[in-house]
Amino acid sequence: MHVPDGFINAPVSVAAGVVAAAAVAVSLRGARRELDERTAPLAGLVAAFIFAVQMLNFPVAAGTSGHLLGGALAAILVGPYTGVLCVSVVLLMQGILFADGGLTALGVNVTVMGVVTVVVAYAIFRGLLGILPPTRRSMTVAAFTGALLSVPAAAAAFTAVYAVGGTTDVPIGKVITAMVGVHVLIGIGEAAITAATVGAVIAVRPDLVHGARGLTAPLKLRVDGELVDAPAAAAVPATGGAGAGSTKKVRVTGLVTALVLAGFVSFYASADPDGLEKVAADKGIDEKVEEHAAADSPLADYSVKDVDDARLSGGLAGVIGVGVTVVAGTGIFWTVRRRRTEDLTAGATATSVSAG
Repeated sequence: MHVPDGFINAPVSVAAGVVAAAAVAVSLRGARRELDERTAPLAGLVAAFIFAVQMLNFPVAAGTSGHLLGGALAAILVGPYTGVLCVSVVLLMQGILFADGGLTALGVNVTVMGVVTVVVAYAIFRGLLGILPPTRRSMTVAAFTGALLSVPAAAAAFTAVYAVGGTTDVPIGKVITAMVGVHVLIGIGEAAITAATVGAVIAVRPDLVHGARGLTAPLKLRVDGELVDAPAAAAVPATGGAGAGSTKKVRVTGLVTALVLAGFVSFYASADPDGLEKVAADKGIDEKVEEHAAADSPLADYSVKDVDDARLSGGLAGVIGVGVTVVAGTGIFWTVRRRRTEDLTAGATATSVSAG
């Protein structure tokens, strides 16, 4: 659903950019509360994983494909604020390096694919967990449902933006019917990928999943013949598991998976246009589409310039993309985490001084 340059006029693109910038600013502050020394590097990995899976277009109808948006997955794994940042990092890397998603439309893409999907998916996810029993199955069901509904919600959000600032005269009724209809089908794929990924991580390390914090239980100690809750610092994940204090195995597994998906599996992805591209071509939304400002990038269209072998070219581009995204994402999230540590240290110092 990457919106290219030329679909939305300049004033609305600027307004969407302001909204996106505000959302990112709020998310930077909110992410300080979500990230710690274990989850900061994992957040960078989540961004890289989303980048990789977005390369895997899957068929949803005759001549139409879809791909993961990733907002639901990111929000559930690392938190809604950090989730917005994850998707934003992916969109920025795609726009600058791979000419995917217009640069003038970056604000539209962050708002639609990042903010809307995260807010809708996480609200539904938390709402369902509030009425379902606190089990892994409930977590998977809630993740599936949130992801499923977040995609047509994003399609409706794009239609709203197009209704205000579209550069072509196409009846909005036809646009929203086509957009929501095809993205409901894409949402099924999004939901399956999200639920499978969340379920796999929960099965191994529920303590690392932001949305699975309700699945952890306090350590019980026997005192004078009675079981009592241990102090919070001594609590362990309910499922335990080897290496509960280390994230190395999870990080390595996730990175290898992302590299394999982007570097090898992506070659077998559907070549059909995605939902937005198909609707735009069918309805005439793309009449004023503009050439991407990064069209001459050596990685444009997810291929390495001057590498003639299509399989090798696409695979190398995917591997480079995963590497750049994980480095950029991890750097951003470590910086956010460090700011939180500095704030806590400053607060503790001020409290100590005032108490003295």
